[in-house]
Amino acid sequence: KQAARWTRYFKEGYDAWGLLDKYHPIWNEKQPEWREKYTGMKLRGFLRLGDILFTSGKYEEGALAIRFIKGFLDELDEPAVQRLGQWFEAGIANWAHTDVLCGEVIAPLLQKGQIGLATISGWRESKLKYQRRAVPVAMLGLLKAGKNVGPLLKFLRPLMLDPERVVHQGVGWFLREAWKKQPAPVESFLLEWRDRAPRLIYQYATEKMSPAARARYRRSKN
Repeated sequence: KQAARWTRYFKEGYDAWGLLDKYHPIWNEKQPEWREKYTGMKLRGFLRLGDILFTSGKYEEGALAIRFIKGFLDELDEPAVQRLGQWFEAGIANWAHTDVLCGEVIAPLLQKGQIGLATISGWRESKLKYQRRAVPVAMLGLLKAGKNVGPLLKFLRPLMLDPERVVHQGVGWFLREAWKKQPAPVESFLLEWRDRAPRLIYQYATEKMSPAARARYRRSKN
């Protein structure tokens, strides 16, 4: 029943046991016990476990993989995060897993300077749309760190013409948050791309602007 309630949020399908935290606290109660029991697996073992859990296709199993790896934040360096990227090939196939992995693992690593953008630069050309979406979502951590928006916009350029809706949403989300921090460079960037980039990016990016401000980013009439 609970799984059915969440299905409407996942256009590409939602395969779950229905064991959500609110109704089944076992996930919170048992996680420390499981971590202690399998501590000998170390980071490498839990990365491999993530491959297996995501391959199952069950939502909760993928979520558990992310929970486990979050406990290794201090050990995650560039090679480990690149290895983490293999989870997309294994089975990350929805926006929720992507955004939680980015928000709770990759973005904090970027924010602390533990990894740099070079670590995920190759993800922009991934054949997997959710791995491409992960780039702008992870970059939100750099906004929290107060980084200059200009270089971040340059890094984002390869995704501005991406064909996938989920990527458009991620890019637009990042641009909206970047605009809140530093409006001028984002506005120039939006003007540059307004006649080429997908409109969904602009829908998200200009969401907090006034109607008059949003009107600037309509496509030119030829």
